[in-house]
Amino acid sequence: MRTFAIGDIHGGLKALLQVLNILEIKDEDTLIFMGDYVDGWSESAQVVQFLIELSGKFNCVFIKGNHDVWCEDWLRSGEVNPTWYMHGGKETIESYETFSNEDKKQHLQFFESLKMYHIDENNRLFLHAGFTSMHGVEKEVFETTLYFDRTLWEMALTMDQSIEKTSELYPKRLTHYHEIYIGHTPTLNYNEYAPMNAVNVWNIDTGAAFFGKLSAINIDTKEVFQSDVVKDLYPEEVGRNKS
Repeated sequence: MRTFAIGDIHGGLKALLQVLNILEIKDEDTLIFMGDYVDGWSESAQVVQFLIELSGKFNCVFIKGNHDVWCEDWLRSGEVNPTWYMHGGKETIESYETFSNEDKKQHLQFFESLKMYHIDENNRLFLHAGFTSMHGVEKEVFETTLYFDRTLWEMALTMDQSIEKTSELYPKRLTHYHEIYIGHTPTLNYNEYAPMNAVNVWNIDTGAAFFGKLSAINIDTKEVFQSDVVKDLYPEEVGRNKS
């Protein structure tokens, strides 16, 4: 049995297909998707449709990202959040032009079913962004923190890596889990093109929405699998505003 965490896709279906082909998924494998399936490249609706179909064949865990929240709100109400529209929403709306109302209802159900976080049998936590509660993710007061927070990753990056987990100096919120896997903050921000690790936190967002690649990591072996640079898969779309 293998478990893979897969980073933020942002409408890059071509990149997702490349990664899955490299993984050569088997029936007993588990795929944990870290959120932000939409908003970016031109195939957001197609990504969602593919993931729905994929979940019927393989064991998939889908985490909810902040872009997914925006798209879910639009599918439910038809109202366009201006911030969302400027940060990939326009491309997502356009990707739905050939989808029927029934298709959109099915996609809304998909977004509504997304998990805020997932904890596996080995006490490994998976969530889109972060959390601030020193008592753990279950005690987080504001749900939006789970898909917007960047302080967890910033804290992990600035920690003295030699501090033992049993030390009183070790941040309490990190002690609750064996490992923590996140997306949301592109590793490109730190001039890194592969998943990054700081203490027990792993960041899997390698900037597929921008000029990075889509990444998957085997959470047991830490082997990394990557697509081509996603902008090279959509050359006619380079230069459009994305986030």
